[in-house]
Amino acid sequence: MPTPKTLAPRAAVGTASSRGARPRRRGRRPHWVFALPAAVFLAAFSLYPLVQLVRMSFSAVTSGTLNQAWQSVGLDNYLRATESGEMQAALMRTAAFVVVVTLSGMILGIAGAIALRTRGRWSSIVLAVMVFCWALPPVVNGSVWKFLLAKDGLVNSIALGLGLTDTAYPFLYDQTWALMSVAFVCSWAVIPFNVLVFRAALMQIDQEQFEAAALDGANRWQEVRHVMLPAVRPTTLVLLILTVVYGFRSFDYIYVMTYGGPGTATNTLPFLGFLQAFQRYDYGLGAATSVIAVALVLVLAAVYARSILKEEKE
Repeated sequence: MPTPKTLAPRAAVGTASSRGARPRRRGRRPHWVFALPAAVFLAAFSLYPLVQLVRMSFSAVTSGTLNQAWQSVGLDNYLRATESGEMQAALMRTAAFVVVVTLSGMILGIAGAIALRTRGRWSSIVLAVMVFCWALPPVVNGSVWKFLLAKDGLVNSIALGLGLTDTAYPFLYDQTWALMSVAFVCSWAVIPFNVLVFRAALMQIDQEQFEAAALDGANRWQEVRHVMLPAVRPTTLVLLILTVVYGFRSFDYIYVMTYGGPGTATNTLPFLGFLQAFQRYDYGLGAATSVIAVALVLVLAAVYARSILKEEKE
């Protein structure tokens, strides 16, 4: 058997080695390192084009001078944009478009979320269909609805077959119908997203609140008014910002379905900037119109962001 004397040197060696060894410290990287790739991507594909857009809006840029040094013209492009009658008319159409998309998107979004709040087989199927509709690219979605709303499309064929009308509705060919039709399609695309977000907020409500409301004799409408709507109020403010911005920048649906027509019926502010830049080749004027559109969106976002911060503090 080993004696204490034979064990002593080993113990001493082990103690010395343990004392001499220093624990390894893993270097901690700052948090901003993980956000650096996303920041570089956004700077390259969002910030730099935006800076170039603002710079172009203060310059005289045409198809002949696009690849040359841009001559500065100050506020001349902005004055031309605001003094023309096109800007005022486009602003009115944009406002009407955004109002239709926002109201229908928010109202039908919360209504759909309340209807699909419970878990079940049919709720899952409807939600899956909604996700599919929301995930469709705007070009595909707009093309499908363009065929559906045509004079000889499915919607008019069903209406004529059921005897609901004697003539086909000019959904995309009338000065009044065209803007509302494109706004409806844009709402169709944003409603599924709002339903999913509202439903996620409703699922967070404690079941005891509904049980307490039932014990107090609350009916279905009173549950919605006094339990569900107050619970989703912060979510409503956030979705309101997103829906307004989504409606304001809905260029793709107009491009695919009506191309600003008939005439100028669906010529909204973003589409007006596109026409000025890529149809008339007045890039400076188109850039000025686009900067005004971006500024309006930022103002709306700032107003509602302030409301959100105020709501969170309260």
